[in-house]
Amino acid sequence: LFEAQVEISPDAIALSFEGESLSYAELNAKANQLAHYLIERGVGPDVLVGICLERSLEMVVGLLGILKAGGAYVPLDPNYPAERRKLILADAGVTLLLTHEGCYAEFADPTDLTAARDGVIYLDRDSSAIAGYPATNPTVNLHPLHLAYLIYTSGSTGRPKGVAVNHRNAVHSTWSRLTGYPEPVKTYLLLSSFAFDSSVAGIFWTLAQGGCLYLPHDDNSKDPVALAALIEQGRISHLLALPSLYAVLLEQAPHALSGLQVAIVAGEACPTDVVKRHLAVLPGAKLYNEYGPTEGTVWSSVYQASLDDLDKPLSIGRPIANVRLYNLDRSLNPVPVGVAGELYIGGAGIVPGYWHRPDLTAERFVPDPFGPAGGRLYKTGDLVRYRADGALEFLGRLDYQVKIRGFRIELGEIEAQLLQQPEIKDAVVIAREDHPGDKRLVAYVVPLTTEANAEAEQALVDHIKAQLKHHLPDYMVPSAFVMLDAMPLSANGKLDRKQLPAPDLSEQLKKAYVAPRTETEQALVEIWQEVLGVEPVGIEDDFFELGGHSLLA
Repeated sequence: LFEAQVEISPDAIALSFEGESLSYAELNAKANQLAHYLIERGVGPDVLVGICLERSLEMVVGLLGILKAGGAYVPLDPNYPAERRKLILADAGVTLLLTHEGCYAEFADPTDLTAARDGVIYLDRDSSAIAGYPATNPTVNLHPLHLAYLIYTSGSTGRPKGVAVNHRNAVHSTWSRLTGYPEPVKTYLLLSSFAFDSSVAGIFWTLAQGGCLYLPHDDNSKDPVALAALIEQGRISHLLALPSLYAVLLEQAPHALSGLQVAIVAGEACPTDVVKRHLAVLPGAKLYNEYGPTEGTVWSSVYQASLDDLDKPLSIGRPIANVRLYNLDRSLNPVPVGVAGELYIGGAGIVPGYWHRPDLTAERFVPDPFGPAGGRLYKTGDLVRYRADGALEFLGRLDYQVKIRGFRIELGEIEAQLLQQPEIKDAVVIAREDHPGDKRLVAYVVPLTTEANAEAEQALVDHIKAQLKHHLPDYMVPSAFVMLDAMPLSANGKLDRKQLPAPDLSEQLKKAYVAPRTETEQALVEIWQEVLGVEPVGIEDDFFELGGHSLLA
């Protein structure tokens, strides 16, 4: 699909980043050179190649080069803890890694990587050698069932799980966008990290129809002011964002969004207020709500918002082409309109399963009783109901998986890491929303020994958080810790989550109080107290340890 666009519009700008750009012909040539280099290094169908790069022109060249060589890419976010990156590389069995010298140096212990030192390709240092290879399209014998990419998501068993996506899945997902959205992509702003599957939507949707892919710098990817400026300067026509981030853009810089033709929200439930604000500020732009798990290849349903959606929850819509959605009870029987049930997904988007996890694959991918023999349905764990008009409403989760600011988190993975700490006897993690719109992770911990005073208890919390940050991304580290003598239990002896107390953030998360000394410090302290809902805030307190995050900032 990309190479077809190279033939149609070779001189059109395909990629733009930080004032630099590549035309379709230039991007194709660079990706081809890398592909020929990788083929010489043994890359071919179903060979997994790790890629760890910040947003850059080379990141997209790397993805295309791996695919053109016939391999499957395994993305690693450079901002992940080194231990997590090492775990993913080992689990995937990666023996070849594309990176920059700076990114590779940040791994905890490079000698521990499955990819030995001669298995690391530095796209910056080795650029001259790669440029010596042919710029022609390589010929690779690929089958639709060969892997395209392997993306890791949070795992309930305590370790991330790899979702294996083949070429049939990926092409179907992109083709469904090309045929399902009537507004062609002229310029697309890629907000998602390429380690998340939502990046697949923007990258290949754009490059498969001759549009320009804009990449914000990693430092600006969640800064509403910087993003608004980029949207205006780059004349962005399409973007996909979390509803929470899009709400901030609409509130803070509506004038900069005037050129938008399509705004897509996904990753979390979209509040009605966002719909109202969009329709008021950008009446000429379309607003779509997408739904879909990684196991369904990025998206499974879509809904276009309208004035009819101002007094009810925004629907997740109807299935995209060649995808089937079923609302079923525990016996896999369809439930009537208006009745809540679990959402199951079938059709061309369903991936082969989890990498080297046949037990988990069998649990979540079940035989399809409604389709042809041998078909499967993906059991989402999402609670939904059909409206009278045939559209679906998302009602929540049936298990302990949560989404916070668009990040899919298995609470069990965090709990497993906590229970590995020798100082902890028992632990449970929940997502609390004690203030509307402010969902945060809270860890409840029963220590092996009761701390004698608040200072010792805080020292233990600091130690636990430091250990978690070695293994988990920042978004999976709880923002509050509550120490308990024992977990509250129900009458039948099971954990009673409803009895877990709300955290006292003022006591749990602040350092020794140091009062503001100047008018500026006093103003900042008051702003933090209002935004974070914590009081009092001292000048030595840490915004993020107090529960802050990029959108609140």
